[in-house]
Amino acid sequence: MSTADTDIGAGAPLPSPAESRRTPGLVPVAETMRTAERHAPEIIASPEPPPARGTWAFWRLLGSELGLTFRRPRNLELLAVLGAVPILIGVGLKLAAGSADDPEMGGILQDVAGNSLMLTFMSFSFLVLLLMPVAISVVAGDSIAGEAGTGTLRYLLAAPAGRTRLLGVKYLNAVVFAYAATVVVALSALLTGLILFPGGSVTLLSGTTVSMADGLLRILITVGYVGAGMAALAAVALALSTFTEVAIGAIAGTMVLVIVCQVVRAIPDLAPILPYLLPTRFTDFDAVLRSPIDTASLRDGLLTFGAYIALFGSIAWARFSGKDITS
Repeated sequence: MSTADTDIGAGAPLPSPAESRRTPGLVPVAETMRTAERHAPEIIASPEPPPARGTWAFWRLLGSELGLTFRRPRNLELLAVLGAVPILIGVGLKLAAGSADDPEMGGILQDVAGNSLMLTFMSFSFLVLLLMPVAISVVAGDSIAGEAGTGTLRYLLAAPAGRTRLLGVKYLNAVVFAYAATVVVALSALLTGLILFPGGSVTLLSGTTVSMADGLLRILITVGYVGAGMAALAAVALALSTFTEVAIGAIAGTMVLVIVCQVVRAIPDLAPILPYLLPTRFTDFDAVLRSPIDTASLRDGLLTFGAYIALFGSIAWARFSGKDITS
């Protein structure tokens, strides 16, 4: 018997088969199993971001977008032009007040001269069919196409913003600008009318006279209605903006649609489709100049605006959510 056999027999226990098959450099199978039982692997689920964080990111992105929009010189110039038009209209009517030989012009001068608040409604009548749509089309049409044209759209989508969230931010930005343009026109016309013409009671189109406070309330309703119409037009421009990488194409396409609708309105044979055309509803704010207010006309106009927002918003989302971003 060897010395090793003597030592084992003396006091050391016999090795188990698993221990006797120990391979140099490797951990025995039995030891590995015991370690695994002692330290079971824990499955750590990746934490989901809290909803509040996503909401805060949305509003932060919207605030950044609004800051860029209202700091851009082009957009400020558009607002300045819109604010200057009521002043020019008021000054022109004031200068022509002494020589109102034209019966039609005399009626307009009489309305404005007797009711300073009427300049606000007259200004909207001039601006809502062309200049205001141009301003809204520039901002909304540039929202997606402008980013794609300058090559920044890919970087925006690289951030964890999501296409739907980005599209919503772009549209809300255009809506805020639309209401800002509407408020600028209303304030400019209101201040100009109060400076150039006497204040007091307001004579409506129906011949009823209302107080100045009632007239101001009707102006506020007009601002809300016209702003909703411009928001519907912004949805059209945003949808067109998702189909091109050239901003001027989306802007021009929106204005072409507006002009075509104006031409259609002048064709008597196409009168049945007029209620469904977006620009036709722009001038329905004159419902507030009746006593009582023609709420049915305002309701139909708002329903039309909502239908255009839903339709073209869906088109914009369907196009943008599956669009390949190449620039």
